[in-house]
Amino acid sequence: MKQPECAVNDHPKRVRAKLVDEAGLERAARLFRALGEESRLRIVAALAQGEACVTEIAAASGESLSTVSQRLRVLRAENIVTRRRTGKHINYALADQHVTELVFNALAHAGEQPRRRGSS
Repeated sequence: MKQPECAVNDHPKRVRAKLVDEAGLERAARLFRALGEESRLRIVAALAQGEACVTEIAAASGESLSTVSQRLRVLRAENIVTRRRTGKHINYALADQHVTELVFNALAHAGEQPRRRGSS
């Protein structure tokens, strides 16, 4: 294995704030795992446009109600989506602005042209 060309002391001291604790890192990892499956991400992206019921989501995705319900259950477990009952309908929405921004940023980043290595 090649040895690093620099030593830790070669770099200026940087003050690094501790961003999150271990529990926060685990919650964030679970959130990314839940969003990491394409069909769940598709649901979340649709909900970023506004709330919808399971029937609307199933019709838009071409999937069965039970499949969509299962995916929504995973997303709810990670506090990515919330639900609100209106009469016989249960409407789903993104949990908060953080989730909305995360989804929009991820999709915007994915749509960018890849940079070549070594370019800034």
